Amino acid sequence: MQTVKIPVSLDPFRAASSGLRYEGIVPSGNNKRLNELCAGDCSDVVVSLECGVDLQGIVYLRGKAVTELTLLCQRCMTQYATEVTVDFCFSPCKNETEIDELPDAYDPIECNEIGEVRLHQLIEDELIVAMPIIPMHEDTDCSSGSKDIVVGEIDPAHEERPNPFAVLEKLKSK
Repeated sequence: MQTVKIPVSLDPFRAASSGLRYEGIVPSGNNKRLNELCAGDCSDVVVSLECGVDLQGIVYLRGKAVTELTLLCQRCMTQYATEVTVDFCFSPCKNETEIDELPDAYDPIECNEIGEVRLHQLIEDELIVAMPIIPMHEDTDCSSGSKDIVVGEIDPAHEERPNPFAVLEKLKSK
C-alpha cells in the first residue's frame, strides 16, 4: 500500500461502506496544538486507518498513530525525544441515544454539519491525551534521575508544636 497524506476530513459512513484503508502521514505542520506542547516540533505522524462496518452494523474508524515528540525533562530540564503511540477505535454518533447504546469497544465521535469527521484534529487530540503527564527521561538516562532532591531541612522545633485540638479535649472532659 502506498504511503500518502491522510485526508483532513472524511465521511465515515461512505468510507465504511467502501471499506477504505489508509496508510499515510499527517504532516507535523498540521499539528499546531501538539507542537505548542512540545519543546521542539514533533515529527510527522504515521497513521494507519481502517474504515468498516462490524457484525452489529456499527460504522467504525480503527487505527494507530505514531509520532516522535521532543519534550522537556522535568527533572534535569533538558530536551529528550520520546515516541508516542495511540490505538483508537471510533464510531460516529448522531445523538445521545446512539452514544448510550454504543459498545465500550468504541469511542463516540461527532460528525460536522456536512456529515464528515476531521481526521487530523481527531488524531492530534488522541496524541495530546497520550502524552506523558510529567515528561521525564528514564532514571538511567537522566542526569538528575538517581539523585534524591532535598529542598531545605526540617527544623526539629516545628515538630513539637502544640496540638490545636487540645482546647477541645479540655472541653470534652468537663
